[in-house]
Amino acid sequence: MKPILNATELSSILNNNNLVLIDARSGPNGRAKYEKEHLAGALHVDLDKDLADIKPDAAHGGRHPLPEPEKFAELLGRLGIAHGSHVVVYDDMNGANAASRFWWMLRAAGHAQVQVLNGGYQAAVAAGIPVSSGEERAKPAVPYPFKAWELPIISMEEVAKAVKDPNYLVVDVRDAARYRGETEPIDLVAGHIPGAVNIPFQQNLAADGTYLSPERLREKYEAALDGRDMEHVVVHCGSGVTACHTALAMDHAGLGIPTLYVGSWSEWSRNDRPIGTGA
Repeated sequence: MKPILNATELSSILNNNNLVLIDARSGPNGRAKYEKEHLAGALHVDLDKDLADIKPDAAHGGRHPLPEPEKFAELLGRLGIAHGSHVVVYDDMNGANAASRFWWMLRAAGHAQVQVLNGGYQAAVAAGIPVSSGEERAKPAVPYPFKAWELPIISMEEVAKAVKDPNYLVVDVRDAARYRGETEPIDLVAGHIPGAVNIPFQQNLAADGTYLSPERLREKYEAALDGRDMEHVVVHCGSGVTACHTALAMDHAGLGIPTLYVGSWSEWSRNDRPIGTGA
């Protein structure tokens, strides 16, 4: 199953019994947006509460560390997601906020039938997909049967080795100003992991906020990979969320899913690690 579908494709499967729609709009007003209006039948997940296990100190795992597999399995059960479910997830941030994170987590749980809605909530509304308000009720299932994350993740110590190994490509997907250390609106220190290259996730998108075609993405990332296989590609961001946007783009391009550094800059910058600045 391709990892991205457009609004017209979603329209054609709305009546499928195995469809589970997930609204991943997050942030301070994510839940309020959902209750005010959402795609009819969609269930809400929250980045901070459902897709992360936030610790008091971001030095250990970053700002959005993954929850334990058992906790995520229970969430999937409450959402009614089972092996046969076709899951479609959307947000209102071009997939960069939490939709791609949920996609990555579900793929890492071993579930292949999951797609991100291209253009997000805005594209669905523009296409005339029905909306509703209030809270939808799921048909709960048993916890999803998985015990460990099945996609590759990497520790801070392993990243420190990878950036010194020419066989690896470590990609920082934050915007260029944050990478160069000119600004840092979220974390305590500005800059980047020395040796990481900067390919901002916004470059995955066309002017209208939808993903570039698989062909254009493949051309773009093959040039950056320079012959490396995906087992030697690591993506990170500030806290392991928007990095999933680039993981999704690479998979959309037919390249496969890279290794995710979940702790990302929020962990690295709090552990007295070397700090790079400039281009």
